[in-house]
Amino acid sequence: MSVGLKFPSSILPINGIRLSACCANIYQKKRPDVTLIELSEDSKVAGVFTRNLFCAAPVQVAKKHLAEFNPRYCLINAGNANAGTGDQGLLDTNYTCKTLANLAGCKENEILPFSTGVIGEKLPVDKINDALPELIGKLSTDNWIEAAEAIMTTDTIPKAISKKISLGDSTISITGIVKGSGMIRPDMATMLAFIATDANIAKDLLEKILLHAVNKSFNRITVDGDTSTNDACMLIATCKAGNKYIDTLNSNEYELLKNSLIDVFCELSQAIIRDGEGATKFITIKVTGGKEETECTNVAFKIAESPLVKTAFTASDPNWGRILSAIGNSGINDLNINNIEVFLDNVCIIENGQRASGYTEEKGKNVMLQDEITLLVNLNRGAYQEEIWTTDLSHEYIKINAEYRT
Repeated sequence: MSVGLKFPSSILPINGIRLSACCANIYQKKRPDVTLIELSEDSKVAGVFTRNLFCAAPVQVAKKHLAEFNPRYCLINAGNANAGTGDQGLLDTNYTCKTLANLAGCKENEILPFSTGVIGEKLPVDKINDALPELIGKLSTDNWIEAAEAIMTTDTIPKAISKKISLGDSTISITGIVKGSGMIRPDMATMLAFIATDANIAKDLLEKILLHAVNKSFNRITVDGDTSTNDACMLIATCKAGNKYIDTLNSNEYELLKNSLIDVFCELSQAIIRDGEGATKFITIKVTGGKEETECTNVAFKIAESPLVKTAFTASDPNWGRILSAIGNSGINDLNINNIEVFLDNVCIIENGQRASGYTEEKGKNVMLQDEITLLVNLNRGAYQEEIWTTDLSHEYIKINAEYRT
């Protein structure tokens, strides 16, 4: 059950993008589990991938192909991560790329492969290859929702967002899909994200936007503190819109497009948290008054990933001592605890390093009973501030992961 997340609607097609999805029978239960995204020839593509050193075979191949050619296709399978599979995993990934290239009439390294699912299992190559003719035959501009559903693993709901903006006299469309629910922690998360726009923009600027957007979105979420072997985020510009070519940082058009894309990235990343495994709470953690960005994020993630804090949120228990302890363990050696303030929504629970004089357990409990909560920590030692999003840790999370392979 997700927290405040609805089935996506009004998803915009992107000129230059076609998608399809079908069932390759990778799962025991019959469901869509393979997706194909076709990109027009002049598309610009930027990507970022997991920093987990045990990265999956498709990550290795996708990074290599992206450095060699402009991609024409993204091929995604759910149900099998093809990670921890050694040289055979690389051979299997390359074989699916080769098969698709032969069917689609493109080069093998114009295909970016992606996988998500169980680690350590051999990729069902034959099942995926057998599904390729159907995927090619079903390609359509209107299949964003179907694609979002087919890349899901433990997700309970597909995640897709669209946005329209004006750049000069042109209307620009942005649409993105993402999967992710558990094993969520930068860099980046157990997630696959595909965001596309028809904006006409230089590739180097697209890459700059991607790095900035990921840092403010997918690198600001955590469910359980585990970084995936497979995560990837792709930003695609088909350049099919009629806007004036964006080739400089110093333009209003660049700033508007960048900020609009960041908004989409943030909504998608928050959708992952809202659909976090077993989540009953959507929690925003804001840390202000830091000397630098990293100490703000360190404090925020220390709180967000504390099992004691997370279970207190599950129980709607305003056990503020757990929050105080997490702040003190965040690695700021010269932290003056007497300057710290902590708020649950608008309720001050800690001031001068101790329980606030006006705080009552009833006030704290009333906030903790909410589905959506903001926890604010003011370090009062600088001008920096950062924000991350997380979940609680419920019995259902344990159940989902205990039964994941059964």
